[in-house]
Amino acid sequence: MNGARIWLVTGAVAGFLTVALGAFGAHGLKHLLSPDMMLVYDKAVHYQGLHALALLATGLLLRDMASASLQWAGRFFTLGILLFCGSLYLLALTDYRMLGAITPFGGLSFLAGWLFLAIGAWRRA
Repeated sequence: MNGARIWLVTGAVAGFLTVALGAFGAHGLKHLLSPDMMLVYDKAVHYQGLHALALLATGLLLRDMASASLQWAGRFFTLGILLFCGSLYLLALTDYRMLGAITPFGGLSFLAGWLFLAIGAWRRA
């Protein structure tokens, strides 16, 4: 699979899961989680959706040119979804507070993704 296709498919799957997990949270978890844990869960859904769009943008940019920076952006956005959103989903569902130690690594991955996206976009222009 070429670079553009990987990130377009990954972004589309992440977007699909954003809607599915958001609906699950709104309809299946609303009465099971505390208000605080529902906010944590909603934060994960929100950030996953934003970064699904970032993955789609990365894939679209890669359709026109090969770019190591854009490939790294896609990798970091995906890692951020797994670490940041994944740890928040698990924290909300299990209330296991030690999972919060993983979340900042996901946030750093998101930041790196945005930096590499900016570098790739700058070089493309």
